[in-house]
Amino acid sequence: MKYFTLIGAAGYIAPRHMKAIKDTGNTLIAAFDPNDSVGIIDSYFPDANFFTEFERFDRHIDKLSRSQEKHAVDYVSICSPNYLHDSHIRFALRNNADAICEKPIVLNHWNIDALQAIEKDTGKKVHTVLQLRLHPAIIALKKEVEESTADKKFDIDLTYITSRGKWYFTSWKGDEKKSGGVATNIGVHFYDMLHFVFGKVVDNKLHYRDDFKAAGFIEYERARVRWFLSVDANTIPKELLAQGKRTYRSLTMNGREIEFSDGFTDLHTRIYEDILNGGGFGLEENRVAIETVGSIRSQTPLGLVGDYHPFLKS
Repeated sequence: MKYFTLIGAAGYIAPRHMKAIKDTGNTLIAAFDPNDSVGIIDSYFPDANFFTEFERFDRHIDKLSRSQEKHAVDYVSICSPNYLHDSHIRFALRNNADAICEKPIVLNHWNIDALQAIEKDTGKKVHTVLQLRLHPAIIALKKEVEESTADKKFDIDLTYITSRGKWYFTSWKGDEKKSGGVATNIGVHFYDMLHFVFGKVVDNKLHYRDDFKAAGFIEYERARVRWFLSVDANTIPKELLAQGKRTYRSLTMNGREIEFSDGFTDLHTRIYEDILNGGGFGLEENRVAIETVGSIRSQTPLGLVGDYHPFLKS
C-alpha cells in the first residue's frame, strides 16, 4: 500500500484523485486546502488528517517524511490553482515524495527545466495527468494516423465549450496570471492530445482572444488544426442550449466526427494505475503543450473571425 497526501482537496477535480487513490488500493493520510468545504473526503478517506493552513500541513508532512514509520508519504497529489503547481511540486519532492499533478503542470516552459533539476537533486519523480493519452478513442486515432501514408496531412476542427457562470471570473480561474487564461486552463490537455497524435508543432497562430473565448490555428507535423475554446454559454449551439446542455465538445478529422465525449470518468484511475505500475507521464512529456499555451498567451490576436471560426460569427 502507498500513502498519499492531497493539496487542493476542495477543488473540482480533487474527488477524481480521491477515487483513484481508493480504486488502486492505497490510502490518503492527509489533505490540505485553505477552504474547508471538503466533506467529500468522508466518502473516501474519513480518517485522513485535514489542514486549512499550509504551514501546519507542511509541519505534519515534514514530520512524516523524517520518521521511520511505515506511513511516510509516498505521493503528493496536487489539485491546487495552476500558478501554484510548481511550488507544490517542489514541496513534494523536497519531502521525499513523488508528485502527481493536475494539468497544466506549470504555466511556463522554463519552470519544467527548474523542476527537472530538483528531480535530479532529490531522486524523486514528477507525474502529470495527461489523461487523454489513455482514452481509447484517442489511442485508436493515433494508431490510424501512424498507419496512414507518411506524407498525409489531416484537417482537424476542435471545438470545446464548457459554460461557466459569473463565479468563474471571481475565482482564480478568471485571472490570467493565475490560470493562464482560457486557452491554458481548459485547452492544455487538448493541445497535448493533438501533439501526442499528430507530432511536433510547425506553426501556431492566435486568431481571436477575449476573457471568455479564444480561437486559432496550429499546424502539426501530420495535421492542420482550427481550434475554438470557450467558457461562454452564448457560444453553445442554440439547439443544444434549448435542451439544457451547457457543454459542447467536437473533434472532426477530414470532416469525420471523432467521438470521445464518453470514457472520461475513470481516466484518473487509469493514470494512477499506470504511475503505480512504473509508467506515467513526466515533465518532458508536458513540454510541447506548455510551450503551445505559452505561445498563445504571448501573441497579439490576428483578428480572423467569421467563416474561419463559425462559432465567432456575430
